[in-house]
Amino acid sequence: MSEQKKLLIIDDDPDFVEGLKSILKAANYNVDAAYNPKDGFQALQTKHYDMLLLDIMMGRGAEGIMLARKLNKDPKLREIPVLIITGIREQMAFLFPGQAVHPHFLPVDELVEKPVEPALLLEKVSTLLQAAKARKAQTK
Repeated sequence: MSEQKKLLIIDDDPDFVEGLKSILKAANYNVDAAYNPKDGFQALQTKHYDMLLLDIMMGRGAEGIMLARKLNKDPKLREIPVLIITGIREQMAFLFPGQAVHPHFLPVDELVEKPVEPALLLEKVSTLLQAAKARKAQTK
């Protein structure tokens, strides 16, 4: 039997976080949550996580973007797959429908919009975890 994957959610909406946690826990993931980027970054530095689910709009604005860029600069943390779950895709012209403004604008692995369907969430998480496992196997 494979080891239970440990996920971290960083989102400032407690109700949304609880919804995500219930979906992911039902699928046998071990899930922690942080409700702001500072606490989330500290958790990432002190514990091992297999994946990060990150909101963009927190605190004074797009703090999730700043956190994703900060993670990308850290040699250890940049290996963690990042799934952005956000409600800002078209409203803020962050992305045009279906295509990124620039592929390196935000260093994440995948982006989905709120509200996210449970089946889509589980599919994205599974796919990103499998891709990360394959990358690790290639580097060994």
